Amino acid sequence: MAINSLISANINLTPEQRHVLELAFNRTLRKLNLVDRNDPICEIVARKVIEIEATGVTNAVAISEIAFRQLHPS
Repeated sequence: MAINSLISANINLTPEQRHVLELAFNRTLRKLNLVDRNDPICEIVARKVIEIEATGVTNAVAISEIAFRQLHPS
């Protein structure tokens, strides 16, 4: 699952915001060692990344780190 399908539904995002979300999503998947984009967990990651960006975090690395901490079991 690509994040594009979720962010394309939000027409209020600028191209830069979309790019940041894509970068954060891909980085988070790498940190979680997820390679199969058809894995349902990827949709959870995408939704988490979008949720974090909506709180005002605009840096892809920061979004990815927050998502990773929230999704990765300790």
